[in-house]
This record gives sequence, C-alpha cells and structure tokens, in this order.
Amino acid sequence: MDKKSSQYTVAIATLGCKVNQCDSAAMAESLTVKGYRLVSFKAPADVYIINTCVVTGSTEAQSRQLVRRALKKNPRAKILVTGCYAQKAAADLSNIGDRVHIAGNREKKDIALYVDKLLKDDFQGASVADIAGEKLFSTPASSHFFDRTRAFLKIQDGCNSRCSYCIVPAVRGISRSLAPAEAVSRFNCLVESGYREIVLTGIHLGAYGLDLTPPTSITDLLHRLEAARRSGSVRIRLSSLEPTEFSEELICFLKHSSSVCPHFHIPLQSGAAQILKKMRRPYTPDFFKQLIEMLTACIPDVNIGIDVIAGFPGETDVQFQETVKLLQSVFAGYLHVFPYSRRPGTPAARFAGHIAEHEKKKRVQVLRQISREKKNRFYTTYINKTLGVLVEGKRVKGTDLFKGFSRNYIPVLFEGSPDMIGREVAVRVQEVRGEMVYGTIIR
Repeated sequence: MDKKSSQYTVAIATLGCKVNQCDSAAMAESLTVKGYRLVSFKAPADVYIINTCVVTGSTEAQSRQLVRRALKKNPRAKILVTGCYAQKAAADLSNIGDRVHIAGNREKKDIALYVDKLLKDDFQGASVADIAGEKLFSTPASSHFFDRTRAFLKIQDGCNSRCSYCIVPAVRGISRSLAPAEAVSRFNCLVESGYREIVLTGIHLGAYGLDLTPPTSITDLLHRLEAARRSGSVRIRLSSLEPTEFSEELICFLKHSSSVCPHFHIPLQSGAAQILKKMRRPYTPDFFKQLIEMLTACIPDVNIGIDVIAGFPGETDVQFQETVKLLQSVFAGYLHVFPYSRRPGTPAARFAGHIAEHEKKKRVQVLRQISREKKNRFYTTYINKTLGVLVEGKRVKGTDLFKGFSRNYIPVLFEGSPDMIGREVAVRVQEVRGEMVYGTIIR
C-alpha cells in the first residue's frame, strides 16, 4: 500500500453490462491494493472513473452526463473515462473539458498506474490501443464486489460475431477466454471470500473456450466448477447465452446440475425471419420456439429472460406483429426490450427504412406490456410455494423489508434480520402485487 495514495479518494461509476461491472470491481480492487480510498460517485472525490457503455445512443448520453456531473462535483477533480465509449469516441469525450482524460478497454488493467499519473499531472493520455488483435484476457477477476452478495467472474471477453446492428466487436476485440484452470482458481477464490452466488460473465459467453488450445467449451468448464465446489450452497448463474449455443450436452448438464441456477437469458431480437436475416442472427423463429419448449420441458422451475429489439430498420407492422405473436406463444419470465439504436459504423446504420422514433416507442410499449403480463403470470405460479432466496445486503429503500433472489431469479421481499444477509433462506411466497413478490421466512 502506498501511503501517499491513501491521501486521495477515487469514485467509480459503471454503465452497461455485467462484464463492465466485473471490470469495475477489478479496477476497484487494484486501486484499493494501491492504497486509494474508494467513495461513492455522489461524494466529492479527487478522481472520478467512469466505465462507459456504447450499446445504445442512450448509454452514450448517460456517459457524457456522468462526466459533466463529476466535473461539477469537484472543480479540482480529475476525470478518467474508460470502457467501450471511451474506446470508440476518445476525442469527443476529451473535448468535454481539460480535466477529462481517456483510457480504453485494454488500459483498464493498469488503471491504478493511470490514476497515479493523473494526480502527479504526469498523464499524457492512454493510447486507446486498437484491440482488434488483442488475444490476451487482460482484465483480472476481482474478489471485492462492494455492497454485493454475489460476485461476477469474467471468463470471456470480445466477440467474433458480426450482428449487423452491434458495435461491440469493434470496441471489445476478438473473443478470448480465461484458461479453465485459472477460471476454477478464481472461482474458488470468490467462494473463499464468502460469496454464495457467482455469475459467469462474458461478452459472448457461449463462445468460451473456442479460442484456447486445445479448445474447450462452457459445458466443460461448468463440469469443472461443479466438481471443484467447496460448498454445496454456492450458486452458479450464467449470463446471456445465444440460442444456438444450447447444445444437447449443455441442456443435459443443466437438467441435472445442483449448482447452476435454472435461469437463462436468451436473446431473440426479432420474431420475424426476414428481420433476423438482416440482423445476421443465425437461427429462425421456429428454432427459437423449439428451444424454449425444450428448456421448459427439461428443466424444472426454469425462468427465461428474452432480449428483443423494437423498430429495426425496415421492420414492417406485419413483421412486428410476428414478433408479438411469437413472444405471446412462448414461455418467458420477463423480456428485456430495447428500441433499435443506430450505431454509426455498423451495417444496419446504412440500411434503408429507419423507423420513426414515435413508432419505435409505441412498439416498445407493446412489448413491455407483454413482459409485465408474463412476469406477473410467472410470479403468481409460486404463491404458497417455498423458494430458496439469497438475502441482499441492505433493506429495501423506504421499508423495513429485506430483498433476495431465488435461484430462478424471482425477487422476493420479506421481513428478516441482518444476520440473514448473504445467506440463502427459505421463503414462502404469500402475495404478488404487479411486479413485486412478498413472502414470509420459513424458520
């Protein structure tokens, strides 16, 4: 620990995906080891780090807003912007102010060094290096996820797919994976740190291991992790998997696994075959429907979240209704609905037939209503049933209730006590009010 560093405070704000959250935790750990004191982003700090997202225009705008907020919070603070938006638009962000400095995705691993230089006024700017050829898994896993009862373990980064609407491969680089032995070691480290749920994350999680020598797979890694578990109570949760990546071997493993949570996030994006082709998505609506039917038949209590994009260029009313019809016909516990966001540099940005914003909003509202109905219907099936719930670290704001998530990702509110935090407890579901689930501890 550097005694000089302990004189300074650093605040981190994170936008975007679970991979970014994992990166921020790793940066926080490296700064803490160096001796810096971490504070809330709402508090005055000497350095503000903003880990940005570039998936939509909205997240880019939020990134800029956070930069301006930090500039106002402390007139002498240094602002360090990193992440995918910094990778894509370094010059635009630098132009916000003289105190704004840039570090790309590859530079995250050296964030403590950059903070040192910033505070010494010796920072010349990171290169925001082109990561297209970056083959190393550069960002370390972290054992310090502040204010969380679950940890994220990044086992993969980058993406080799070329969906026509997505800018992420350009700012994250090619797919690269953490070696299985290292993944198991970091997993065990998180277990020893006391986490009862570990979320495996990646930009393209299902591509895990394909770049390694010899190649391996997410299924092989799950077998290793289940064999290596040092506590039977540790839950493993998977982040998003593509529809084509649910092999028979993986489904068989998930069906019999005692550790992997029966909760899967699967992107559909559109229920219209022609739109899927324009998106460069390698499956059909029928394939997707059959997959959901297979998962619900094989895996008890499964919860499935589905990504869907509204208003893709050229999407007709008839094609949108095909999406609505498909979503109404398949099981889902919830939907993640996004209006199409034009990303300069992607093929879709040049497509004809861009949908008016007001029409995209109408379609989003329709899909989100379907999501609310599906969520309420799914939750209601658990009334008078008992769920194992992992208790979150603080009471729900404005109430005396604690909150936790079941293995199949149902958020439950209940009366409890602080000694339950970080433990999985049995809760009987009593009532569902809209999207809120209330239960009672079974002692």
